[in-house]
Amino acid sequence: MLLGRLAKAYPDWGPTLEFASPLELLVATILAAQARDERINEVTRGLFKKYRKPADYVRVPSAELERDVHATGFFRQKAKALKAASAGLLEMYGGEVPASMEELVKLKGVGRKTASIVLGSAFGIPAIAVDRHVARVAGRLGLSKSAEPDRIEEDLRAFFPRKDWVKATWNLVLHGRRTCMPTPECPCCPVLALCPYPKKTKT
Repeated sequence: MLLGRLAKAYPDWGPTLEFASPLELLVATILAAQARDERINEVTRGLFKKYRKPADYVRVPSAELERDVHATGFFRQKAKALKAASAGLLEMYGGEVPASMEELVKLKGVGRKTASIVLGSAFGIPAIAVDRHVARVAGRLGLSKSAEPDRIEEDLRAFFPRKDWVKATWNLVLHGRRTCMPTPECPCCPVLALCPYPKKTKT
């Protein structure tokens, strides 16, 4: 019932980052930290024409890659993360993005959230990604009492059927972005009747 109502309210649910391969989604997700997906898509449209393989990120001078991702914010850290992850892909996986959580999180700078997004949206493998929106919504809806991303992920995996994990992730993300924001817009919430959050807004 909960997921059905959310999916009806957000029929455009799904990845909000533009990509054409697992590598592109991995890169875009790394760049998306503390940035709006719309800005990331603006940057990657050009970036993906220039960098097509992990080796391209490894070979380019750091200063040049920093300039290319400057508009995403925290560009030095992100350029460093892209180089480290790309080097890991070459060293451990022959330049291919692996399709398992265990292998993905071995890459420097890749945590469970990033790995889950890649697994679910690039490979179609059921996974739940917990970002700040998912964490906030899960807490307010009573789906998890934890503030720890790993525990929230466990609670959501237990609550939703495995086949719905990717769908649940993106619906919770969109709900957190559009309705259940830090100051929620409760009067227009599609799951208001199912929500136990005690600090609902009136207007």
